Amino acid sequence: MTGFKNFLLRGNLIELAVAFIMGGAFATVVTATVTLIMDLIGKLGDQPDFSGWRPEGVSLGAWVTAVISFLILAAVVYFFIVMPYTKAKARYFPATDEPGTPEDVALLTEIRDLLAARQV
Repeated sequence: MTGFKNFLLRGNLIELAVAFIMGGAFATVVTATVTLIMDLIGKLGDQPDFSGWRPEGVSLGAWVTAVISFLILAAVVYFFIVMPYTKAKARYFPATDEPGTPEDVALLTEIRDLLAARQV
C-alpha cells in the first residue's frame, strides 16, 4: 500500500491527472457548476447569460460571461483538486531539509580523495 501511495503522490502524476480530468470527465461537473452559479448571478439582473448585453453597441456581455465562468472554474479546481492534493502531499511527504552534503557528492569526494592519496 505504501508503494501505491508513493506512486500517486510523487512527481507530476497529479498535475497530469488534473489536466486530464479538467479536459475530460470533470469538465461536465465544472460546466454544470458554472451554469448553476451563472443562473444565480443572472437572477440579479433577470438575465442568466450576459452574452446579449451590449452597452452603447459594444459587445461586452460575452466577455463578462467568459470572465465570470473562468473565475468560477478556477475556484472549483482550486478548492476541490489543488487544496486536497496539497494537504495529502504535506501529510504523507513532509518536507525535510537536511543540512550537509548529499550522499552521492560525499561518495564522489571520498573516491577522489582515495585516488589522490594513491597517486602520491
